[in-house]
Amino acid sequence: MAVKKLAIDGTSLTVEKIELFLKENQKVYLTKDSKVKVNKARALVEKWIKEEKVIYGVTTGFGEFANVKISQKDIKQLQKNLILSHAVGCGENLPPKIVKIMMLLRLNALARGYSGIRLSTLELLIGMINSNIIPVVPSQGSVGSSGDLVQLSHLVLAMIGKGRVQIINDVMLDACSNNKIFQSAAVLKKFKLKPVVLEAKEGLALINGTQMMTSFASYISARAKKLVKLADAAAALTHEALRATDKAFDKKLHELRPFPGQLTTAQNVLAMIKKSEIRASHKSNDPRVQDAYSIRCIPQIHGASRDAVEYVCSRVQIEINSVNDNPIIFPETEEHIEGGNFHGQSMALAMDFMGIALAELANVSERRIERMVNGALSGLPRFLAVEGGLNSGLMIAQYTAASLVSENKVHAHPASVDSIPTSANQEDHNSMGSIAAQKCYKIMQNLENVLAIEFMTAAQAVEFLKPLKCGAGTDAAYKKIRKHVAPLLKDRLLYIDLQKITSIIKDDSLLNAIESKVNLI
Repeated sequence: MAVKKLAIDGTSLTVEKIELFLKENQKVYLTKDSKVKVNKARALVEKWIKEEKVIYGVTTGFGEFANVKISQKDIKQLQKNLILSHAVGCGENLPPKIVKIMMLLRLNALARGYSGIRLSTLELLIGMINSNIIPVVPSQGSVGSSGDLVQLSHLVLAMIGKGRVQIINDVMLDACSNNKIFQSAAVLKKFKLKPVVLEAKEGLALINGTQMMTSFASYISARAKKLVKLADAAAALTHEALRATDKAFDKKLHELRPFPGQLTTAQNVLAMIKKSEIRASHKSNDPRVQDAYSIRCIPQIHGASRDAVEYVCSRVQIEINSVNDNPIIFPETEEHIEGGNFHGQSMALAMDFMGIALAELANVSERRIERMVNGALSGLPRFLAVEGGLNSGLMIAQYTAASLVSENKVHAHPASVDSIPTSANQEDHNSMGSIAAQKCYKIMQNLENVLAIEFMTAAQAVEFLKPLKCGAGTDAAYKKIRKHVAPLLKDRLLYIDLQKITSIIKDDSLLNAIESKVNLI
């Protein structure tokens, strides 16, 4: 039975929990311990205000204005002005699922009790999450230091009744952009929620963090863990189609170069093709000594990307449970420490690395697609066409894969190597992590489509090898594909076939069908 509620305490969130939170539309709540910590930090902030202490962003201006002291009567206006002035986003709106993760991650960071925010303000955020009131947030404008200030400001605009929102019950749908947009004040009123009037420190606490880039990073990490398995599965079905040798996947070989990802991929491919009649049919009389790199080196290529994905996921796991505010409040010692936990460098580098890793999975997948449609290399009918010439078969499917892979190579250029100073050089190094994360998201989407093309191509290729049957895992993949897409006997609208296969990749039903027969690692 699915868990309907997600406890938020600032320390126990995982990528898997975030994925379930989206899919199951879970309600969230703060733990009792978190409430105590939040109230304790808030009490200290209010004590300091009464004592008229000079604290950055509480009783001073922001950035280059840190040396401007703010009077007590202007403290509320200071926080409101912060949000109004910083909401300068542009471009397409973020996907609602990414914004909902942003809300969850900001709540989780503030739940640690080191930010000095009021519990009532967090309760409004919880109310919005649980009612699926999703702020409309432009995608461009963050430089990834001082956090994702622009995007988080647009999120907080909705909380103070000045922004725009959508009411979305299924944020996983990519078509959410067609939903109606409303003024947040009206929607909050409809759901009996009151816009917050920000008190001292609260505006800063809400926008000083890496939550946009980390939202993308969380979502991508959850998907990447599954896509590396699907890449192995697609490669295994291509292995069948090309009647390749399994010698290059021998465990003894990979134990001599024991990268974990390499060992895992080799094991996955062998599990997929186990009991394959196609493999058995040419095992004893195969004239080829060894296959091309895109087949022979699947463990080394996929394995390297798999290890990169695991590394990135470990960095994301740290970030989603971190306090990335400034200043940070320490109630136990009654300290406030100005620092730089908002800096997005860790996520920027991680997202650039993830983008490269996923781009390479698409890169080698396209090479395998080419080998299948190229009759001179595959020994199969040219472009896998029945009555070739009259029919073009899968000729142009490879073009599409090549286009996506080429696009990925542009997106894979690292964003983190750039930095443009801001705030009159007070903020003189910025991570550009938001750009890295959004580029990585596009690479991930392109990879899903390239793998769909490989599955479509490999399934068509094995039609020419019948009555021989595939292995346990490859047969499961083939049968799942054939439930949605018929064999190609004459030319038809292939983009519809591609959409169908991409959809079973995105909803995990293809992976689930494979894993019902084979335990992929």
